[in-house]
Amino acid sequence: MRKLQIALDLLDLDKAIEIALEVADYIDYIEAGTPLIKKYGMKAVEKLKDNIGKTVVADMKIMDTGGLEAELAFQYGADYVTVLAASHLKTIKDVVDTAYKYSKGSMVDTIAIEEPNQIFRKLDKLDRKPDYLIIHSGIDMQITGITPEILIREVGSDIKGYRIGVAGGIKLENIDSILMTKDIELIIVGGGLTKAKNPREIAKKLRQKINEY
Repeated sequence: MRKLQIALDLLDLDKAIEIALEVADYIDYIEAGTPLIKKYGMKAVEKLKDNIGKTVVADMKIMDTGGLEAELAFQYGADYVTVLAASHLKTIKDVVDTAYKYSKGSMVDTIAIEEPNQIFRKLDKLDRKPDYLIIHSGIDMQITGITPEILIREVGSDIKGYRIGVAGGIKLENIDSILMTKDIELIIVGGGLTKAKNPREIAKKLRQKINEY
């Protein structure tokens, strides 16, 4: 069954917890977004875990010292951490291995990589694979016209063999174009939920859409 994740890319921890509680009935994963972590540190991860009781993703965007940073997040309650696909293979390996050590999960994030299919060749060198590969069109990429749909098309048949997540500009109005790709297992929605007038209602509709496919 496909999973739905909310990205709490906010600067107010109390507001993040409030929104997370509103949508919790329809969401599988709660993400402590990078801005939240940069402002509050591991307190953001710990508070979300304690208050929501859902699977928590720490969007650390790890780029170096993978084992150290992954371990830190896991010690504060994270269930998954993110590592950048652009980082050194050893960094990715250390994150994946540390997640395995803690019986937790890892996500490799392709943000800023315009040809994500090259990442598969890199990840194929790992003995142990990450739990998810996130095809991610960041905000700046979206401004230049690079959407998640474009990146998914770039990946093509290379998707096979990996659990794929998609992030970047996804909202109720365009989620169908993402869901039509059968191999997508994780849908990550940020502003489409956090900026909504009624996040709970939008989360419910997103869940209904996901269940239709």
